[in-house]
Amino acid sequence: MCGFVGFIDKEKNKKKVIKDMADIIIHRGPDSDGYYVDDNCALGFRRLSIIDLDGGTQPIYNEDKSKVIIFNGEIYNYKEIKKDLIKKGHKFSTESDTEVILHGYEEYNEDILSKLRGMFAFVIYDTANKSLFGARDFYGIKPFYYYKNSDEFIFGSEIKSFLGHPNFKKELNRDMLKQYLTFQYSVLEDTFFKNVYKLMPGHYFVYKDGNLDVKKYYEIKFEKDDSKNLQEWEDIIRKELNESIKYHKISDVEVGSFLSSGVDSSIIATLSDVDKTFTVGYENKKYSEIDYAKDLSKKINVKNVSKKISKEEYFNKFPLIQYYMDEPLADPSAVALYFVANIASKHVKVALSGEGADEIFGGYNIYHEPYSVSWYNKIPYPMRKLIGFLAYPLRNHTGFNFLIRRSKKLEDRYVGNAFIFDPRESNKILNYNDKNNFKKLTRPYYDKIRDYDDVSKMQYIDFNFWLIGDILLKADKMSMANSLEVRVPFLDRCLISNVINIPSKYKIVGNETKYAFRQVCKDALEDKWANKKKLGFPVPIREWIKEKDVYDMIYDAFNNSFGFFKTKEILKLLSDHKKGKRDNSRKIWTIYTFLIWYQEYFVKR
Repeated sequence: MCGFVGFIDKEKNKKKVIKDMADIIIHRGPDSDGYYVDDNCALGFRRLSIIDLDGGTQPIYNEDKSKVIIFNGEIYNYKEIKKDLIKKGHKFSTESDTEVILHGYEEYNEDILSKLRGMFAFVIYDTANKSLFGARDFYGIKPFYYYKNSDEFIFGSEIKSFLGHPNFKKELNRDMLKQYLTFQYSVLEDTFFKNVYKLMPGHYFVYKDGNLDVKKYYEIKFEKDDSKNLQEWEDIIRKELNESIKYHKISDVEVGSFLSSGVDSSIIATLSDVDKTFTVGYENKKYSEIDYAKDLSKKINVKNVSKKISKEEYFNKFPLIQYYMDEPLADPSAVALYFVANIASKHVKVALSGEGADEIFGGYNIYHEPYSVSWYNKIPYPMRKLIGFLAYPLRNHTGFNFLIRRSKKLEDRYVGNAFIFDPRESNKILNYNDKNNFKKLTRPYYDKIRDYDDVSKMQYIDFNFWLIGDILLKADKMSMANSLEVRVPFLDRCLISNVINIPSKYKIVGNETKYAFRQVCKDALEDKWANKKKLGFPVPIREWIKEKDVYDMIYDAFNNSFGFFKTKEILKLLSDHKKGKRDNSRKIWTIYTFLIWYQEYFVKR
């Protein structure tokens, strides 16, 4: 696990610039650095040593040094690919997975991507024809950003590294704010910085002579397979999960595991046979998973390292966390993830985590709604629509949001697990007119899945929005902020290709989510863990906002909102929450997070 930077332009002082850029992301790789510079291109690398500790330093070259690679990630099947490449005549100078990608590209061109099992973002520079080939993994586990403006092409693992380039023009992309208010994160290719883009998961690019050509090489599909019964699906899940965990433990350093009270991290910790687990919580036991984690760790004879996060620690670290995030992310659990990565980094260099299980196996509570409230759909749609219209003014009160949701078709309401401000609410608080609507972003995805059932539609949307924009973003940024590699066994290409077509009837049974997966987990876990409902690093934000010190801090921030928001409207959200009129905590947190992030990148820097 590492970080890289690079650029192609006419900058004369390339050696200094590329080192300055790499130093900004030293947290991604504190062990060593490496550089390649010629008249056209500069590549920089920061290393966190995991595999081939002595010989895996990057950049790495092919035999005649006509190609050079920088790579962030892990390829778990690199030894199998290497054997095939050796048979074809390739000569290796290291034992690293990085060199396997390079020789694999020489042999197969872009087809090497379909052979890789792992997480990756990399760039290969052809010194002869002055071209770049870059790619990002299937699911977006590792990040890849690029900046393109006239003669400049800058790329790297984190946007903040671009600040080290003298020709990078830092400008706010204000068009992102309204969609962020809906999703609580930056969506799809665009970012909060003008001319800075994400290379999307399952995509590669070729850059040559100022021209950038981006192509998709992978797309996930949820196409149900009714040819197997429940027991057959359970057998497949069991086999693939065990194999994936085995591959994800490949390392030349010690591997630990994050552990909450949920079934996903519990089964990973149990099956992986790690030496240590890591957990965070709070003084308020309602928001703490430490007791559950300690009980399970004791049961499987593993040492648990835990920490209770104080309110003061949480808010003191919050600005730094938004800096590490690159873009605003209003998921309160990101802060908890920072702290669990921090305590883990004091013991191990690699930690396993449970991201992806809910999107694959159908784990979110909302997924059972198409079954559990199917009775409501028997009401004629025009009547449901009228009920939703009448309920809208009461949307923040318990129960009414259900009436509003069910008055709309799934395609018109579901954007993922976070839906913070609807377009009308956003326009009410923004200080400028923005006619953009979230449907413009989600509609092309829904158009591809017209024939899916509602559960599979929600999974597909979550996989392409929520998982990429929130779950995997915070996992990478918070772990690498602490120089820790996080691996996600559920997001394994082989596992997913074999389980993705489980019919929804085996995912949702009554009110129980990811049913088939939970049945498998009962082999190794007691019902206490196998049937545990999802919490996902719960945070007492709702209560904290009502306390005077936090309330005053947010009040001051809202009073100086840099002209983005109508002060009166956002202060009313804050006041109504404190008075208990309605729970505005997620709305308040989304606004506050943006303001803190903006201050970090456009006021302090």
